[in-house]
Amino acid sequence: MRRLLPALLLLACTGETAEVRTSLSLGEAMATGDTAGYLRADTPRPFSFPADHGPHPGFRIEWWYVTGNVESESGRRFGVQLTFFRSAQSPDPLERTSAWETNDIWMAHFALGDVGRERFLAFERFARGAAGLAGAQAEPFRVWLEDWSIQSVAADSTFPVRMRAATDSVAIDLILDAGKPIVLQGDAGLSAKGPEPGNASYYYSLTRMPARGEVRVAGESFAVSGEAWLDREWSTSALGRDVVGWDWFAIQLDDGRELVVYQLRRADGTADPYSAGLLVDADGEATRLQSDDLALQVVDTWTSPIDGTRYPVSWNVRVPRVDLDLRVTAAFRTQELDLTVRYWEGAVDVTGTNRGERVTGRGFLEMTGYASPADRSGPMPR
Repeated sequence: MRRLLPALLLLACTGETAEVRTSLSLGEAMATGDTAGYLRADTPRPFSFPADHGPHPGFRIEWWYVTGNVESESGRRFGVQLTFFRSAQSPDPLERTSAWETNDIWMAHFALGDVGRERFLAFERFARGAAGLAGAQAEPFRVWLEDWSIQSVAADSTFPVRMRAATDSVAIDLILDAGKPIVLQGDAGLSAKGPEPGNASYYYSLTRMPARGEVRVAGESFAVSGEAWLDREWSTSALGRDVVGWDWFAIQLDDGRELVVYQLRRADGTADPYSAGLLVDADGEATRLQSDDLALQVVDTWTSPIDGTRYPVSWNVRVPRVDLDLRVTAAFRTQELDLTVRYWEGAVDVTGTNRGERVTGRGFLEMTGYASPADRSGPMPR
């Protein structure tokens, strides 16, 4: 299994945006690499906004991750994803002698799921963090790679932000309001992913961002509205040695609550004890969930036609301590991003019960670290 950072280094050296056709593991990229000299997420820290919306030099990796479900007035539904990844090549400050020199390599993923037509389109770009090609700043907030961007609408306020990405065949142009207050994941924003010191990330979320704007696909334009979710993480080495991937659920229930669950998955298919989650009440109050608060079970799978990799596309997700029992099902199955880093991420539908009452919702599911039959070294998650 090749790793992400060598591919990014190649692009840094060439300065080209050539297509890189490799099989990379996002989980492996997070778990490996030289960490000497980098800052580590090893203790809770005070968060400061708007500064923490911007970049965190000194940490090896970070990302700005937006997903959402939007639909037109006629009910045409789309799942959207726009993500920016920063990968540092050195922990040391760079004394530039050229506008092209940089410590940072950037990757962006843009995906659109046309739910009713079961059509999924995914794209990626790479750039060095130099010469204005890619970067991030806190005030006014902006993160970008070429003309794909998320940035503040007004110079004196972080929110609302405008999110834009376009290719020849598809485009999004959305305004996202902050919605609910920021919630801190894990221990006051320190999200441990393993027992080793520093195997953690600093992690916060905006779990229900009202969204409105335009989607363009196949020559048609749609005025849309809906809800989005922003995840922000930065770290240096964020996974334990035995973890091969994860299953991440971002669920927005129609009763105003949100549930985030991330199951860290071991090679034998079992959940790592550092799996965790968060339940956010309608008023924004967040309850931390530990691994023993969660019960996940695969109901159905989909097999990728590319190489036979099987992804769970229907799950039972239970939180027994609050009597929450959910069925999470892919809005359609073929939402695999066949990019330099291959993974499944897409829109989901949610049904279930809470204390005997029916609950429904929508959300997003991300699954990484699943292997083809030829590479598989362990069973599916239980």
